[in-house]
Amino acid sequence: MKIAVLCPSEIALRRFMPALQQCEGIEFAGIGMASPEEWFGSEVGNTSDNDIAVQQQREREKADVFVAQFGVKRFDSYGALLSDRNVDAVYIPLPPGLHFRWAQAALQAGKHVLVEKPATTSLAETRELISLARSRDLALHENYMFIFHNQLDEIEKIIASGEIGEIRLIRISFGFPRRATNDFRYNKLLGGGALLDCGGYTLRYASRLLGASARLTTARANYISDFSVDMFGSATMVNDDGAVAQLAFGMDNNYKCDLEVWGSSGTLFSGRVLTAPAGFVSTVEIRKGNESETRPLPADDAFQKSIKHFKACIADETVREKQYAAIKRQAAFVEEFRKLSSDHI
Repeated sequence: MKIAVLCPSEIALRRFMPALQQCEGIEFAGIGMASPEEWFGSEVGNTSDNDIAVQQQREREKADVFVAQFGVKRFDSYGALLSDRNVDAVYIPLPPGLHFRWAQAALQAGKHVLVEKPATTSLAETRELISLARSRDLALHENYMFIFHNQLDEIEKIIASGEIGEIRLIRISFGFPRRATNDFRYNKLLGGGALLDCGGYTLRYASRLLGASARLTTARANYISDFSVDMFGSATMVNDDGAVAQLAFGMDNNYKCDLEVWGSSGTLFSGRVLTAPAGFVSTVEIRKGNESETRPLPADDAFQKSIKHFKACIADETVREKQYAAIKRQAAFVEEFRKLSSDHI
């Protein structure tokens, strides 16, 4: 399988490429940069030649880093990349607001699609992509890579063993300090906002821990001055067994990436459950009364495993259908969050 990257982004260079190099049976086919028409859209006619030249030079320099390091072809437009018959699949690390347009174009061109989370910015768009992918027997994989990290399996084994007793409450928190003002996360047109970024992680993990009957009961999105997108938020999820998960997230916060599971006879704590890089050894702390024990969790490469799962989606219709369902379920939770917090988002 030959896969190309649609956009010379930082995450593609720093995380995707090292993971891809470890995956057998997948070849890097090239890097695509946006043409002026693709970058500026309908405003290209109102954009000065100098601004276009500056933008093109900046993107070309980024793309040429991939060319220099990996000896691959540079495509000078997304359209040229998608029309290349040597490309079987594409990885799309664009801002969320551009995911639907280019994932749709890739599927229409007959390419399998690995898209960064969230797959789209709405349930309707997600359904449309799934329908298109299914009609053409193509894989569509949303890259919530943390789900594949084996530290989650180890944490769930501890919970299932009964070591901390019956579960009374789950807390998942994920937030980070404010980034540069021009970061796409703070741009509404590009699909910015805390819910679509860090909030999506907490929804995804809580729904996994609570199981098939997980549902949202409360949600709140919060804004601050000078920003048009939601900057932090919170929610509550429950399941039919009465388990409760409290979620908190934000992108103007002190860094936090924690899981707390409070049981009848003990409490489990762990950090970096959503963002552990390849090889990182996280820990889990078990507290019972006045006693505390810290244990290492297994290291892993979640990005590499996500790419391998994408490959499995391509090869196996059953795996592909399960992934469609997971993507749709995640989009439905985001949509329900919006409805519950309609006064605030």
